[in-house]
Amino acid sequence: MTGGPAPGPRVGIDVGGTFTDLVLAVPADGRVLHHKEPSTPEDPSRAVADGLAAILRQAGLRPGALAGVTHGTTIGLNAVIQRRGARIALVVTEGFRDVLEIGRSRMPSSFDLYAGKEEPLVPRERIVEIGARLGPDGAPTTVPDEAELDRVAAALAATRAEAAAVVVLNAYAAPAFEEDVTARLRDRLPGMRLAASATVWPEVREYERTLVACLNAYIQPLMRGYFDRLVERLGALGVTAPVYIAASNGGSLGLAGAAERPLETILSGPASGVAAAARLAAAAGLDDVVTFDMGGTSSDIAVVTGGRPEFATHTTVGGLPLILPVVAVGAIGAGGGSVVRVDEQGVLKVGPHSAGADPGPVAYGRGGARPTVTDCYLVAGVVDPAGFLGGRMPLDAGAAAKALAEVAARLGWDGADATERAAAAALQVATAGMAVELRKTLAQRGLDPARFALVPYGGAGPTHAAVLAEEVGIAHIVVPPTAATFCALGAAGADLRRDLARSIRQRLDDAGAARLREVLTGLAAQARSWLAAQGAVTGAPELLYSADLRYTGQAYELRVPLDADALDADALDAGALDAGALDAGALDAASVAEAFHADHERLYGFRDPDAPIELGTARLAITAPTGGLPRPAVPAGGAAPVPAGHRSVLLPAGRFDAAVFARGGLRHGDALTGPVIVEQDDTTVLVPPGWSLEVGAAGDLHLHRRPRP
Repeated sequence: MTGGPAPGPRVGIDVGGTFTDLVLAVPADGRVLHHKEPSTPEDPSRAVADGLAAILRQAGLRPGALAGVTHGTTIGLNAVIQRRGARIALVVTEGFRDVLEIGRSRMPSSFDLYAGKEEPLVPRERIVEIGARLGPDGAPTTVPDEAELDRVAAALAATRAEAAAVVVLNAYAAPAFEEDVTARLRDRLPGMRLAASATVWPEVREYERTLVACLNAYIQPLMRGYFDRLVERLGALGVTAPVYIAASNGGSLGLAGAAERPLETILSGPASGVAAAARLAAAAGLDDVVTFDMGGTSSDIAVVTGGRPEFATHTTVGGLPLILPVVAVGAIGAGGGSVVRVDEQGVLKVGPHSAGADPGPVAYGRGGARPTVTDCYLVAGVVDPAGFLGGRMPLDAGAAAKALAEVAARLGWDGADATERAAAAALQVATAGMAVELRKTLAQRGLDPARFALVPYGGAGPTHAAVLAEEVGIAHIVVPPTAATFCALGAAGADLRRDLARSIRQRLDDAGAARLREVLTGLAAQARSWLAAQGAVTGAPELLYSADLRYTGQAYELRVPLDADALDADALDAGALDAGALDAGALDAASVAEAFHADHERLYGFRDPDAPIELGTARLAITAPTGGLPRPAVPAGGAAPVPAGHRSVLLPAGRFDAAVFARGGLRHGDALTGPVIVEQDDTTVLVPPGWSLEVGAAGDLHLHRRPRP
């Protein structure tokens, strides 16, 4: 939307284990403000409300002036990991009562014969069989009568479940049949929430589809309760703007949609940060970046190539497979709150246990007794105890040193510098573990670290980035201006996005290509209906098509992008999809086959043009902008920046005297040579020896590793 008024102020929120981050974007005057509020795990909405009130005061805005609030949350994820979701039941086709227990019939570990399987999400006594079944072509083979539905409803009521999923064999081929069965059960059980599996996600593979439906039901009551409290608190503040929830695909969806399909938000926080990094990379002219999100509990990475984040259609949540499209984010190591310890064999370890927000690191002074990575930064001289969170939360350096002295003693180290050596050693251990995982992630994709730039964010990301990049072999780092609240920034600027899929399971020939066009046309019509219900769209939507294909006999498909420009945004807005269809020339059998051959050759080094190809699942993603974020600009620098002071820091290469600069005082074009520390109110940027720093036009800090002699 060009030439119109600037979008109103928008707030992005990311609730983490240690802090709740907020970013307020004011397009009218170009301001982007950020704030960190200590999280309140007993009721996360309280920290959201307190933080929102604080950032609005900082901006001098009334709550009613907000145009939108987008909220990322890990409540659903934590509920699955900790197994504290709702009491749910499952209705499944006769003969498939053990679908969750059998799963894929794989051992949890090929090397541990005693490793136990994950407990099924629904115990067997709450699984009810029903006489309902479809054939592979979608034709009904068993249809339940009224007596059968009465029996199943009575059995469900006896489970005392809050919600239930309904799974009919082969329902992906004809979702309307399963939805009809669900609706008839719903009429008999008005107090129970029931959802059809193909309505949640109509993709082939019975176990995975069953699990998706169960997971959605498992977290739905908890998420609805949280959303209700959130809306109540925001209303008490005077916020009248629509509320959106950040999604696992890097976009967002309306509150009603998120309450109906909370599983789509389960990885929303990490995905928002990756989406923001992709926008930052595009603005900086970078095509390939690795994101590095180091927060209080863990460190996550994702890969962005060609300006687009990498997506996964299969991931794991709490040990359970998830087949929804998500931004491919992988955990690689410790966070700022990860505990430093010495094991029974006298080996120094970092993580996986975290001190969290309460009690937090020892230096927080909240009762924590075990040293963490944050305590190591403090003792090593990297972090100023008086400047943490802009001075709002001074740290206790003496307590951190005392806790690390016990680690040094367990290692058998003594001497005046034993405590500092223990801190530096713990940071090296954490870095080594991260580097191994990062190298492995890139190697699995055939990618060279040297061609990537690292985008660090999270409270500890900029602090640890250069040390990690040095270990891995990355020579360029881009630190965003709001690095510590970057996931919240990503939420504030998140486009509306919805991913849709429908399994086809048909040979790729002329008939198969026609079926593919028919399914994609239907998905696009469904996408148009969804978009119309969301509102707040400020630009033309974009549709991305893809399909899962394989050579006949292969075990898994490749997800292949499809060129189907015939269905453009004008047709979508005009409603032409009601009767229209995709142009056959855009998606004929030959063009789809060539796209698959090319991708197969790129990944595996060969193609087989004579082998038959099978269509698996047709996919469509629709994105629509909700209003762009202002890109900040800093004035050009003049004279050489003057340091605010100097600090002695202990780094892996030795002890150095580092000049300390305030980030707010740096200007576009300013250049510094390490060792340097750049401080801002919510994070610290470390520039080690051998690295240089230059300030970009938007205030981004570009760190470059200087060539070694």
